[in-house]
Amino acid sequence: MDFRLSDDQEALRRGMRELLAARFGPEALRAAVDGAETAGAEAAGGVAGEGTAGERAPGARTAGGGGPRRGVVDRRLWRELGEAGFFALRVPEAAGGVGLGLPEAVLVFEEAGRALLPGPLVATHLAATHRGGDGAETVPGAAGGRAVVTALEPDGAPLVEHWADADAVLVPEGEGVGVAAPGVVRALPVRAVDPLTPLHRVAGGRPAAVAACGAGAGVLCREAALLTAAQQLGSAFRTLELAVGHARTREQFGRPVGAFQAVQHLCAGMLVRAETARAAVYAAAVTGDEAETCAAKLLADEAAGANARDCLQVHGGMGFTWEAEVHLHLKRAWLRGSQWRTAVAAEERLAEALLSPRL
Repeated sequence: MDFRLSDDQEALRRGMRELLAARFGPEALRAAVDGAETAGAEAAGGVAGEGTAGERAPGARTAGGGGPRRGVVDRRLWRELGEAGFFALRVPEAAGGVGLGLPEAVLVFEEAGRALLPGPLVATHLAATHRGGDGAETVPGAAGGRAVVTALEPDGAPLVEHWADADAVLVPEGEGVGVAAPGVVRALPVRAVDPLTPLHRVAGGRPAAVAACGAGAGVLCREAALLTAAQQLGSAFRTLELAVGHARTREQFGRPVGAFQAVQHLCAGMLVRAETARAAVYAAAVTGDEAETCAAKLLADEAAGANARDCLQVHGGMGFTWEAEVHLHLKRAWLRGSQWRTAVAAEERLAEALLSPRL
C-alpha cells in the first residue's frame, strides 16, 4: 500500500498553507494574541468590579442569552475558510460539499495547527460533516463558515472553548450527540493558559439539546481526537521549523549555534518525534480504528509538547520572551492535550484494545 500523498492531496495542503499564510500569518497571530490579552485584562477588571463571586462575570452567557460577548474568532476569516471548503471538506458533493475524506481533513487540520489558527475548528467541521437523515445541516451555516460551533466533551470538567463566539454547542450524551443553544445556559469565563482559546465553565448542568447530530458519540469523539491530533502534528513540525531556522542563523562564538552537537541532538529528536506522530496520525486517518486513533493522539500530544519545549531550549532566553511565537505553541499543545482523548483516557482505551482478542 502506498501512503505517499497524491498530487491532489499535496495541492490541497499547499493551498491551505498559502491561504493561512496570507490571512493568518505571524503578524496576524501576534495581533490576535495582543487583542485577546487586552480583552482578558478588561474582563478581569470587570470581574473585580462586580462585587460578589456569584454575580455574572463579563463574557458569560445568561439564561435568555443576554450579557456581553467576548470572543477571538475572526468571523470574516471563518467565512473565508468556509468558502475554501475547510468545514465542508467531507460533505458529499451532491450536498454542496467537497466530497473528500478523513485523510484530506487531517491534512488541512495539520496546516491549521501549524498556523495556530484559533477557533473551534474541530466542532464546526464535525457539525458540518455529520448531517441528519434528510441530509439537512445539523447546524445551518456551519459548512459555509457562517456559524461557529463548539462542543462539550462527554468526560471531564464542563469546560467549553470559544463559548462567547458559538452559535451552537455539540453535546455528546450516551450514544448520541445533541445540539444545544449556548444562550440558554449560564457559563462563567475561566482563565486559560492559551490566550487564543478562551474557556468557559458551564454552570447548572449540561445544556439541553434542541436538535440531534447525525453522528453517534463514539464516531464524533474519535474523529475529534484525530483532528485534534492533526493540529498537534502541525504545531510539532512548525516548532521544528522554528528551531532549525534559529539554529542556522543565530551565531555564538563565531559560528551558528546549529554547529554545536547538543543543539543538533535536540533538533534531531524533534524530527523523530514529529515523523513518528505523522505516521500514526496518517494511518489512523486511513483505518478509522479507535485504538490507532488513541495511539495517534498520544504520539501527537507528546510531539507537540516536547518539540515546543525543545524549541524553547534552542532559542535560549529569546524563546521565553512574549514576542516569540514558541511559547504560544507550547500553551496550545498543553491545552489540546487535555481535549478529546486525554493521555489517561487514550492509554486506557489503547490498553483495552491491545488486551482484547481480535478475530
